[in-house]
Amino acid sequence: QVQLVESGGGLVQAGGSLRLSCAASGRTFSSDALGWFRQTPGKEREFVAAITWSRSTYYAESLKGRFTISRDNAKNTLYLQMNSLKPEDTAVYYCAAHRSGIYYYSNSYDKWGQGTQVTVSS
Repeated sequence: QVQLVESGGGLVQAGGSLRLSCAASGRTFSSDALGWFRQTPGKEREFVAAITWSRSTYYAESLKGRFTISRDNAKNTLYLQMNSLKPEDTAVYYCAAHRSGIYYYSNSYDKWGQGTQVTVSS
């Protein structure tokens, strides 16, 4: 059974930082692209960032410079470093394993974690 488990969410003040982790188990994802998405109530899941097996990275334009995606294939773990957080970054953050297609689209991913809540207070 393939599992993706996010951790590292929480409550942080505006301007602060958080690092999210996503631990993968059940199979090795070293050859897969992995991504982060986020979602707020009533809205569609929004692309945050993706990283390929060769560590090419892709970001939502509005998040470039504040968020950094990385991976440790030896630990089968994906990370998202979030700096200079803003209240509008408040959301549930999901990691996902890419299947095929464009990295920016959620339907290009076939495995999802359960999500971790990030709340940024003003």
